[in-house]
Amino acid sequence: MRNIFFICIMEVCSGEAERNIKIACIGILFLWRTRKGVGVVQIIDKLNFYMQYPFVRYALVVGVLIALCSSLFGATLVLKRFSFIGDGLSHVAFGAMAIGSVLKLTNNTIIVMPVTVAAAIFILMSGKNAKLKGDAAIAMMSVGALAVGYMIMNVFSTSANVSGDVCSTLFGSTSILTLTMGEVWLCIGMSIFVIAFFCLFYNRIFAVTFDESFTRAIGKNAGAYNLTLAVIIAVIIVLAMNLVGSLLITALLVFPALSAMRVMYSFRSVVIYSAILSVMGTLIGMLVSILFSTPVGSTIVVFDMVIFALNCIAGKVMRR
Repeated sequence: MRNIFFICIMEVCSGEAERNIKIACIGILFLWRTRKGVGVVQIIDKLNFYMQYPFVRYALVVGVLIALCSSLFGATLVLKRFSFIGDGLSHVAFGAMAIGSVLKLTNNTIIVMPVTVAAAIFILMSGKNAKLKGDAAIAMMSVGALAVGYMIMNVFSTSANVSGDVCSTLFGSTSILTLTMGEVWLCIGMSIFVIAFFCLFYNRIFAVTFDESFTRAIGKNAGAYNLTLAVIIAVIIVLAMNLVGSLLITALLVFPALSAMRVMYSFRSVVIYSAILSVMGTLIGMLVSILFSTPVGSTIVVFDMVIFALNCIAGKVMRR
């Protein structure tokens, strides 16, 4: 619009008296284009500056791995209507992390991982109980663990800024940028295990996702695979807490899968496309967060929402 405006002025102006106006318009247009180019250069320079620090590179590597792992099992959770299991387990992980903080553990994963895995097994087993259905167990554990964790962090506070600690744990504000080398290697090892499990047992996961009765009919133990899936989801949630916080983990599991389902129509294509979308959304969100000092978790989820909206539009256009 600016270019058209300046060109129109330059075309209208004529004669010796208006030559100064033309020169001024050319100067303003040149400065605007130069300023626009400088802005891009400044962003690239700023990004290169931040990339010099190891903790930024660690955060990007861990973020991409977590996004990849969560997207692989997101489609299974959505199709099995287990979307809220991530929400319940993330709140349990928050309660366990509060206990670890009070005990002043150097690595909270020691207590968070087994507690979250035990909660996943309990939720899965409660689904077979006629008196306590799976959704009721998730709701009970979700609010109970969240309340207990917040109370513990307030009553046995080890920090002068309790609200800041709670906010960082719930929304993952900057905790991803404080990872140690040991935590990075732990995340890499667990991510390799999760990806390898999905690739090796893809056919069994596919069968359990769509038809458990058929899986049992061909002699496979569907209950064992469901239990393994629950444990792996718990592992992913523990890994993702540092990235997006305990309240936003469900978005990391569900949004990429839902976005892929708008435009893809086979399970394999949904999984592959959701992995691409998840990694892309996480990477862009983290870079924007680093450059503009926005909360990491919230920025990633906002970009996942944008990607979901774009895929909804694309899906409607493709179906016409």
